[in-house]
Order: sequence, then C-alpha cells, then structure tokens
Amino acid sequence: MGPGDRPSRPLYTSAQRQRRDASPWTLVQGLLAPLQFLIFLMSLALVLRALATGQGLLAAQISVVAKTVALYAIMVTGSIWEKVVFDRWLFAPAFFWEDVVSMLVLALHTAYLAALVTGALAERALLILALAAYATYVINAGQFLLKLRAARLESTGAGGPHLAEALS
Repeated sequence: MGPGDRPSRPLYTSAQRQRRDASPWTLVQGLLAPLQFLIFLMSLALVLRALATGQGLLAAQISVVAKTVALYAIMVTGSIWEKVVFDRWLFAPAFFWEDVVSMLVLALHTAYLAALVTGALAERALLILALAAYATYVINAGQFLLKLRAARLESTGAGGPHLAEALS
C-alpha cells in the first residue's frame, strides 16, 4: 500500500474553511509566525556566537527569552484560532501532530526559562538547551509549513483536494 492508496480527508470542511477565512486570528497567526521566525534566526545567531566565542551571553539569553515570549503568543492565539475553526482549543484532528510537537517545543522553551531563572544549569548547558528547543521548533515550523501548503492546494484545487496528496 503506497501513499496514493491511502484514504485521505480534506484538511478543512467547508464550514471550517469559512470560519478560518473569517477569523481575525488567521491574520494574527499569519503575522506572528514570520515574526517569531525572524526572532528565532537572530536568537540562533546570538546563541551560536555565545557558544563559539563565550561572548554575548546576556544578549543570547535575552534573545531566547524574546523567542519564548513570541512562542507563547503564537501558542495562545493559535489555540484560540483552533477553537474558532475546529471548536477545540488544541489537538483538532487536522493539527493533532503539529500540536503534539508544539507541546514539546513549549516544554523545552519553558524549561529554558525555568533554568535561567533558577540558575539550575551552567551557561553552556543553558545554551545547549536553547538549541534543543530551537531544533524542535524548526521541526514544528516545518510541520506547519506542510499544512499551509496542503491548505493552499486544497483551496485552489491544484494537485488534488486532499491532505495526503499535498504531503506526498
């Protein structure tokens, strides 16, 4: 049984698509996602610099806190968006695995904050924890980009109307 043999379902029902398109939270998510990615790129550079040279630790720490704040903002508004569109705060079937990985991303970023505030980790270990959080964030961002692609294909009818076709 290959990818073409899998039964597929649309990412959105027509009612969900209408709610998605009418919701102001869709725009909020569309603005926060690239903003968070820019913060991530800047922070990643600062964290790698601090790891490589030992310089700029405070700037790296501040940048990870800023990235975490942006993550919290996108998570809260994303759960509101999911409630509006799918009538679930989290783990709607269409975004189940994205939400599962998002929880890991959130846990790692929160662990960073806790370790920073309590001094539970040495500076290098703290930076490595930030990199682990960032690695899971990149995976999660990839998941969401695939869903965005699937939604675009579904709405235009290009390449077929189903998620399985968009992901293959």
